[in-house]
Amino acid sequence: MKQLILGGARSGKSQLAEQLAIASGLPVTYIATATVGDEEMAERVRTHQQRRPAGWQLVEQPLELAATLQASATAQRCLLVDCLTLWLSNLMFSQRPQLIAEQQAALLETLPQLPGTILLVSNEVGLGIVPMNPQARQFRDLAGRLHQQLASHCERVIFTVAGLPQVLKGPPLEPLQ
Repeated sequence: MKQLILGGARSGKSQLAEQLAIASGLPVTYIATATVGDEEMAERVRTHQQRRPAGWQLVEQPLELAATLQASATAQRCLLVDCLTLWLSNLMFSQRPQLIAEQQAALLETLPQLPGTILLVSNEVGLGIVPMNPQARQFRDLAGRLHQQLASHCERVIFTVAGLPQVLKGPPLEPLQ
């Protein structure tokens, strides 16, 4: 099953994805898209690392997500991607403008073909005010369009608010521990 888990900052979306990965009962590959550029981001990464079970495989991939998913997906594996908005910002700041369209197209083409359980975590950034910065508006718009396209490819879409998952599409969640 392919699932898109959306939410704002500190909404509980990553923890929910981790719980779903554990509940799948499958071996897990955690695909991290973050790059560490400052101490605050390093602390965020450490927090995520400390929460992850020791047996999970880790793949760090800031740009070529579709290729990583293709290489890692099997019917008997759960892939957890955290997070798509960091991946999107990595693409924007890559200094290769064509990379955004290429990598998004590759992801949207690849996702429907992937076997196994796929959990995609992303920040919903379109609920606030319109940013004053043109680059921030571009990012918000790219993320919003990507979420819409991904939602059409996923069997379940969850919006997480204050640690409470709200299923927008697909089967209800089983109780998690």
